[in-house]
Formats: sequence, structure tokens, C-alpha cells
Amino acid sequence: MQSHSEQKVSQIIGLDGKPMTIDDLPPADTKRWVIRRKAEVVAAVRGGLISLDDACNRYKLSVEEFLSWQKAIEKHGLPGLRTTRLQQYRPIHPPELNN
Repeated sequence: MQSHSEQKVSQIIGLDGKPMTIDDLPPADTKRWVIRRKAEVVAAVRGGLISLDDACNRYKLSVEEFLSWQKAIEKHGLPGLRTTRLQQYRPIHPPELNN
């Protein structure tokens, strides 16, 4: 028996409010990750269209990278996924000094 988190669905409601299927996801060989593509992958994982492991394998992402996208959306909405303005959305911490 599959747990709720392992169940796959055939479609979810996409960012534009229209149904989205696995065929609507960005291509597996995507190199240029614009905000919309990142958000589509996050929405697909959250909605159960694709698992986190499948998304990471398909797009050659680390779990940490995917989770950073998810956290950016949760904290700042879609603008948080911008890579050109990281300083506005993510705190910059000075490196720790080793004593």
C-alpha cells in the first residue's frame, strides 16, 4: 500500500490555473532555469505529479537545490526564485572564522 506522499496523480492545477500533466513539465534536458520552470517543478512535486526523487533525477538537481527553490517560494513567492537579485531575497552571512 502506498502512503499519501507516494501516491501519484495524473494532473494538477498549474501556475496559470489550467490543468498540468507530466507532459507539461519542462524538458528533462533544461539548462536555463527561469522562474516559471522552477515554479512548475516545485508545484508538480507538491501536487504529487512527480516525486522529489524523480524530479531531482530527471533534472539533475540536488535535493538541496530543489528545497532552496521551495523555500524561496514559501518565503518570497515567485520573485524569490530570481537568481539576479539574490541579495534582496536571501540573507548574506559572513563566513565563519575558524579559530
